[in-house]
Amino acid sequence: MTLSKLLIANRGEIACRIMATCRALGIETVAVYSDADAFAKHVREADEAVHIGAASAAESYLNVDRLLSAAKITGADAVHPGYGFLSENAEFAEAVQAAGLIWVGPKPETIRAMGLKDEAKRIAEEAGVPVLPGYRGAAQDAAMLETEADKIGYPLLIKAVAGGGGRGIRLVTGKKALAAELESAVREAEAAFGDGRVMLEKLVERPRHIEVQVFGDAHGNAVHMFERDCSLQRRRQKVVEEAPAPGMPEEVRAAMTEASVALAKAVGYEGAGTVEFIVDGAQPLSLETFWFLEMNTRLQVEHPVSEMITGLDFVELQLRIAAGEPLGLSQDEIEMHGHAIEARICAEDPAEGFRPGAGRIEAFGPLEAPDGETLRWEAGFEAGDQVPPTYDSMIAKLVVWDETRDEAIDRLAGILSHTQLVGVPGNVGFLGRCVVSQEFGEGEHHVNWIAEAGEALTAVPAENRLAAMSAVADILLQETGEADPWALKDGWRLNSPPRAAVRLDVNGVVEAVDLDADLPEDAPLPLVTDLSAERFAVTAAGDSFLIEVPTYQADAEAAAGGDAVLAPMPGKLIALNAEAGASVVKDDVLAVMEAMKMEHALVAPRDGVVEAVSAVVGDQVAEGDVLVALVAE
Repeated sequence: MTLSKLLIANRGEIACRIMATCRALGIETVAVYSDADAFAKHVREADEAVHIGAASAAESYLNVDRLLSAAKITGADAVHPGYGFLSENAEFAEAVQAAGLIWVGPKPETIRAMGLKDEAKRIAEEAGVPVLPGYRGAAQDAAMLETEADKIGYPLLIKAVAGGGGRGIRLVTGKKALAAELESAVREAEAAFGDGRVMLEKLVERPRHIEVQVFGDAHGNAVHMFERDCSLQRRRQKVVEEAPAPGMPEEVRAAMTEASVALAKAVGYEGAGTVEFIVDGAQPLSLETFWFLEMNTRLQVEHPVSEMITGLDFVELQLRIAAGEPLGLSQDEIEMHGHAIEARICAEDPAEGFRPGAGRIEAFGPLEAPDGETLRWEAGFEAGDQVPPTYDSMIAKLVVWDETRDEAIDRLAGILSHTQLVGVPGNVGFLGRCVVSQEFGEGEHHVNWIAEAGEALTAVPAENRLAAMSAVADILLQETGEADPWALKDGWRLNSPPRAAVRLDVNGVVEAVDLDADLPEDAPLPLVTDLSAERFAVTAAGDSFLIEVPTYQADAEAAAGGDAVLAPMPGKLIALNAEAGASVVKDDVLAVMEAMKMEHALVAPRDGVVEAVSAVVGDQVAEGDVLVALVAE
């Protein structure tokens, strides 16, 4: 292989993942980092690291000049973009090649063709791939879009032409909602992709998401690595992925994979790519129930599940293809073994609408040690690291393999139940509830299922919280062996029966736990990590808690609230619907901010009158900043 030093134009777990393969191949690695990532794991693990700018992605990970400068000063001979950021940016690929560097990805013209959803669907149709009905025309005025929407019929989806990652997508249930949803989709698309064009597509109301991994080389070869099911999603972003897809008939697998390879050959595809299909989950999988959705011209987040069922290293294949080598694999040589499932670990609070969070990680990781074959832990952070508010909330992936799907589910559920993420909001318990559900177990889940299930999945069960608190209370009330009777922790009270109780600060909320009360029979056995004499990281059935001896500051702060709309996290203010003197009603949306690649609507905490507006659209705000102040009517 001619490639000897690789610059990874990315961060977090994917940068660390690429470095692992490079170490095995003897390739040196160069990390790049922003101000927010100066002490990040991917920086620590690289052979060299170069600072490329401020925390904002536009000033660092999206800054082509600084990335190319980093490659030049370190003597890198290739650039791997990972996923996200500039991974599907044809102009960046061209700039890399113009600088005399190897681009680890498909040709720029392929990225450009497949990056526009309307053009990709046209090419797919010409290649004989089934495509959903919709509007993909050049005219973008509201009247034209309304006319085309009427032709398609409701419900339908608005999709950003240049979209990806679930951004720029809006569900429209009826004609009255079209104008508002169209405005929101265009605004998000312009902010995310610099391209506000949209397309309309008939909605499959119970959709499944199945995709096929493909590889092609510069010698005209193209193969597939079977399919993945990515139907477990929240807000149109994947949560759990698996390979192969449950309930997949062989004739459908053959049709879907053959169509994917045909599309790859039609565009002269080189490197790793994914052909995504939408499937009608209301019916059994058949030749008439799947349609082309889009093609992702990069390595996917969920690639490990396909690696685990094929035994192949996809990053190594990418590097060899980029260096000009042939695939070296025929389709007959690629075999599928067992079942793999991946869970995305995110710093977010499912109970608060999956609100992302930032901060210092106190405890992190699975109790079981990864072996790389049946269990993989791919993380961009470790305990002690700081999760910045600037980027995507995904911080790790937990991937398991077993002989059958049922065994893989059991294995994943067991490991998730003792995987810690303490110090920032986490979704581990939520993931565990998803994978042990009857719907997931029977393969009956679909893209909208999480939203339909609601609090049954997102709310932390009371018994998990109680088990965590009781475990810490037990530790605090353990006897020290001192002879002093006043040091005993037996709950003795003058003229009253003994009572063993303690007050604890649990994730910022002070609560009392009574040790005389019996725990529910289904309460889990907690995993406790002592952080100090009065601070504990506790995980119960995957739900994690930072439990401390209280200072009562949380109570004081809670009592002072209620008269203002505060920024829940650092981010950018993108809309304001409030002005001084205006009357508002509880739950009116007064502001919209963008943080960690998501829009967040901020609502009035009560009825009242706007006393003052303390920010303007475009402001970068810090967590806790007062945006709108209210007074009584």
